[in-house]
Amino acid sequence: MTTTESGTAADQAAIAALTQKVIAAWAYHDADGFADVFTEDGTMILPGIFKKGREEIRAFLKESFEGNYKGTQVTGRPIEIRFFTPDSGVLITQGGVLGPGETEVADSQSIRASWTVVKRNGAWQLASYQNTPAKQQLPKPGTV
Repeated sequence: MTTTESGTAADQAAIAALTQKVIAAWAYHDADGFADVFTEDGTMILPGIFKKGREEIRAFLKESFEGNYKGTQVTGRPIEIRFFTPDSGVLITQGGVLGPGETEVADSQSIRASWTVVKRNGAWQLASYQNTPAKQQLPKPGTV
């Protein structure tokens, strides 16, 4: 599939704004707001986690905001936006999770992410999201 740097300025801004919607939903620990950024059949892949569909994503975030992610914030910024068609593309971001009271992302929480985006009914949504640690490498095969 060919990619292009094109896309209207409005589309580029709307895609970049998805990061702000996620940051805002996380700030309020709003699992509904976070899940609503995804298409109904969207996927979210995190290290060790695979969630398919808005309801699975919502349930995972609701539990996480009450548990491991309680009191946390996320931050992120677009690095690149590419379009496959006028209604689909990819957003690459860099960011991470901030623990309570933190102002900078720790290396262990720093991520890079791929957001597969689609335009549905005139609005950009996430079809798929995947992140990976930005500063940690995979271990050498055969080692711990």
